[in-house]
Order: sequence, then C-alpha cells, then structure tokens
Amino acid sequence: MILKSIAVALSPSGQRARLSILIFHRVLSQVDPLFPGEQDARRFNEVLSWVGQWFQVMPLDEAVSRLGAGTLPARAAAITFDDGYADNATNALPVLQRHGMAATFFIATSFLDGGRMWNDSVIEAVRVFRGKALDLSHAGLGSYCLESHEQRRVAIESLLGRIKYFRPYQRQEAVAQIVDVASGRLPDDLMLRSEQVLALRNAGMQIGAHTCSHPILEKIPDDEALSEISNGKVVLESLLGEPVTHFAYPNGKPDVDYSARHVAMVRQAGFVAAFSTAPGVAMQTGDIHQLPRFTPWDRTRSRYGMRLFANLRRSAPQVVASPVT
Repeated sequence: MILKSIAVALSPSGQRARLSILIFHRVLSQVDPLFPGEQDARRFNEVLSWVGQWFQVMPLDEAVSRLGAGTLPARAAAITFDDGYADNATNALPVLQRHGMAATFFIATSFLDGGRMWNDSVIEAVRVFRGKALDLSHAGLGSYCLESHEQRRVAIESLLGRIKYFRPYQRQEAVAQIVDVASGRLPDDLMLRSEQVLALRNAGMQIGAHTCSHPILEKIPDDEALSEISNGKVVLESLLGEPVTHFAYPNGKPDVDYSARHVAMVRQAGFVAAFSTAPGVAMQTGDIHQLPRFTPWDRTRSRYGMRLFANLRRSAPQVVASPVT
C-alpha cells in the first residue's frame, strides 16, 4: 500500500502524468545455468504481480496517445519486448494473459523463421564448445578458460563487449570465427516464427518494428539505416495486414546507438512513436520519437519497487532531433 501511494504521488494523472515503459527481452522456460539472473517464466510472473499492484498497465498505443492528449491516468505503465524471441510467444504470452496485461513486441524481421542474432550465435557457440579452453587469439579476440559456468559467462560477456560496436562486416567476421572454432551445432529456434507473430497479434498483443537485422544505426551508412528502418516496417505490415506505427531503436542509447539523423528517418518512415533504452519516464513535453524505457534488475519486491519509483523522478536523455530533409 505504501509503494502504491508513492506511485500515485510521483505519477499523477493528466498533463503532469509520467508514463513508465518497461522493457524486456526474453522469458525463459527455466533458469539458465549460464545466466542464472536472466528472467524465466516464474520470475516474470512475480514481476508482473508487483507491477500490477503498483501501476495501471495499459496497451502501449493507448498509453502513448493519452500521454500526448494529457488524459493519462495516474500510475500509468506499459510493457514492451525487444528483438522477437520465440519464448515471447511460448512463455511470456501466457503470463501476460494470466495477469490481463497487453505488451508490445518490437521485432527485428531478418531473424524470423529460423534466424539467429549475432549475440546469440556467440552465446550458443560458447555454450556448446566441448573444450576447457577457447583460443581466439588468432582473431584478436583473446583466449578463455571454460571449465565452469562462471568462466563461460565471463568469456561471453567479454566477447560481446569486444565486438558489439564493430562495424557490421567486422562483427560478422568475428562471429563466424568464434562459431567456427566452437564447432558445435547452434539452435535455429530462438526467434519467432511468422505464425507466432500473428498469434501474438491475435491474442491482443501489439507488434512494433525494430529494423530488419538489428544494426547499431550509428555504425552503418545513412542509406542503409533508412532501409533498415523502413523495410522492417514494410515486412511486418505485409505479414500482419495492418499498419505498424511504433519503432524501437536497436540497442537504443541516445547519441551512442542512434542520433538526430535516425530520429528524422523514423519520422520519415511514418512511425507515430519510437522508443529508446534511455532510463526515465515519458512525459507530455518529451519527444514522442524518443520515449524512454526502463526495467529494474533487483530480485526482491521492495528493491525492485524502489528502483522503479526512483526512475519516475528521472529526466530521460534525448538527442536533439533535426528536421527531415
């Protein structure tokens, strides 16, 4: 009751409203020994029970529309997922339905129907590697001891950090070398199938765009960035037979992963709203094409709640958007 009162005080209704937009990625069937802190279905159910007590969870399109109109209720929140993992349909959807909540799923279309994101290729390559030491020094990526789950986790985090901001062709080459050395069979069922996207929509969920191949937009030429932004929208609209009006920037850090040029491209492509991964809350005075999103990482109810409420006080960073030319 105390936490709910705090939420009301920090997130009033009307023109002074503050919209909390939560961001998730995966909901695993069970705890992953490599990443025991990652969210599974039991944990997701627990989190939604807390959020449902403190906030009024709304569909994202309604929340954004009412934010702009100044009619948002107190304690407003929305739920989003990025990338398009298959477990969003198999694990997240039943939990959302149990709580009577809708979520928006931002999907990178190139990975539908059997694709795999580059970071998952690295994770799964290290997971399936049978040796005790992974030597990637020939590729300039170091050498790693893999005798425990902890060591494998450290290796994965190091490799992802090293190659994340490579240019796309360099990153592709690095991932290929890691996969080649690991020499194990990698899964091809991590991402959504087209019929699962339709099933999510038909279950009352919302679908948003997240480019085609999830590039860091600042690392690719502008013509490629515009193509990624626009074509992801076209693919989803063709699949769904309806407009796709919301977009999430890959990786999503303002002035690091996207810039004012990309905000202009998103507007040009016809998106009504777009979302970053900057912490903070959405307010009526903010840029509707740079709405922030945040999710606490704490494990206990009280810490999770206090961090979420602390975020209500935070002013979200944004790039200074330029006009479309």
